[in-house]
Amino acid sequence: MSRLLLLAALVLLSSCGFQMQGALSTPAELQRTFIATDDSHSLFYRELRAQLQTAGVQMVDSIAEATGTISILYDETDQRVLSVSARNVPTEYEVYYTVQYSIDGGGEMLVEPQTLTLTRDYTYDPLLVLGKAREEEQLRAAVVKDLVRIVLKKISTL
Repeated sequence: MSRLLLLAALVLLSSCGFQMQGALSTPAELQRTFIATDDSHSLFYRELRAQLQTAGVQMVDSIAEATGTISILYDETDQRVLSVSARNVPTEYEVYYTVQYSIDGGGEMLVEPQTLTLTRDYTYDPLLVLGKAREEEQLRAAVVKDLVRIVLKKISTL
């Protein structure tokens, strides 16, 4: 009885498109991938490359070796003031990260240029400057992980 129930659950999950978190199915065009970017030191580039390698994608160092290319067309991060106190001192900031990317699979455009922007906000206390700087770094890293997760999800649907 329990085996039959387990089998039925597996059939239902597979028929609805369920995929385990972290399992990335990449199309054949992206099995050997080159990431084209102007900034190979950006947080987004490093995280995307690491996650693709973890998923088993072979990263290559030149476009000639690649079966597919992910182009990072725009990669910017910064922060802006969200609110100020009565004394005109910032009390809340917003960290944002914007990327624009496209995916080419052997001469065929798989994903047209898309722009993604994610934000996180945090309160600022001038008495906790070091702690707030660390919080900003952590928020920026979390935003990058979320952006990479979105791109990987898009890749898995190709």
